[in-house]
Amino acid sequence: MSINTNLMKTKINSLGIEKKPKDTTVVVAMSGGVDSSTVAGMMKKEGYNVIGITLKLYDDTQQTAKSKQCCAGQDIIDAKKVANKLNIEHKILYYQSKFKEGVVDNFVESYLSGETPIPCVQCNQTVKFKDLFEESKNLNADALVTGHYVKSITKNNETNMYRAVDENRDQSYFLFNTTREQLNYLRFPLGGLMKNETRDIAKNLGLNVADKPDSQDICFVPNGDYVSVIQKLRPDAFQKGNIKNLDGKVIGVHDGIVNFTIGQRKGIKIAEKEPLYVLEIISQKNEIIVGPREKLIKKKVGLRDLNILSNKEDFKNDIFVKIRSTGKLIKSKLSIFNNKPNVELLEDEYGISPGQACVFYKKDSNGDKLLGGGWITN
Repeated sequence: MSINTNLMKTKINSLGIEKKPKDTTVVVAMSGGVDSSTVAGMMKKEGYNVIGITLKLYDDTQQTAKSKQCCAGQDIIDAKKVANKLNIEHKILYYQSKFKEGVVDNFVESYLSGETPIPCVQCNQTVKFKDLFEESKNLNADALVTGHYVKSITKNNETNMYRAVDENRDQSYFLFNTTREQLNYLRFPLGGLMKNETRDIAKNLGLNVADKPDSQDICFVPNGDYVSVIQKLRPDAFQKGNIKNLDGKVIGVHDGIVNFTIGQRKGIKIAEKEPLYVLEIISQKNEIIVGPREKLIKKKVGLRDLNILSNKEDFKNDIFVKIRSTGKLIKSKLSIFNNKPNVELLEDEYGISPGQACVFYKKDSNGDKLLGGGWITN
């Protein structure tokens, strides 16, 4: 009697893994917010073996406790309550020193260099997806599952990321530096949901965080006041310097370049007929160059440290890029000359700053596919 081996083959589960949920161990990164808590509940309800891990990334202060941030002290308590409600294993990892070295110090130095840093990308690149990835592997987990709003499609053991269905919540921009190895291990169950649907699931699961407000600030920057953070860590950074116009004429004095970003209008404190905007920050000379808004337009952007998640075929034709997480998709061309990548923007874009990310996308039948990206140099 012959046996049809196809009938015996294990069905692919909801995470794209060829195992039954009860035989699949997943680590859920639990920040204590509604999104990651809902993911943990979804995985538990589907029958997966769930281990929740919460990262303590910085020491709490009275300010951080009151602000709308992730990974604060109350969030760790909330994550623990959710884990107890779901009856899943829960671990807390203390990564304060790693977070300061890999994210906070880089954030400060970037501002001192006249750049506009994106610490959320650095956090994903280092602590969250590097250290948490390794911890998940040590626990023999089959996947690391997060509450990011990113649509992922796994086929033939390869995962690709797409912009989320809820474009107002899409977080693919912050994940451009994910490695191919990490991406094949990561899963994002919320990518196909709207935010209100996530909250409804949380309510149906009986989670106490169902109506919890979203985090809004950078986690270590209370109330968005990044200048006070830099002042605390580097008080020597606030040195007066010249403000010059495009002709090189000194027209004012500033109190420290960390008070300014490219495209900024407020705080220049110089009366002119036309409004002035920050066009360039020259950290070596402690100078700020200002001028009219039309001088902020850029058509070409230089990049460093490219991370490519797709094949060359996807770059043969025009691609789309995002310069800001909340920005629009801009039709563009990527070229590499003398090992220096450049992006030619086919639409005008204002206020592009070194330190920002330029993230690549391509439209296909599944949506806006994330191709990778790089850091802007000029």
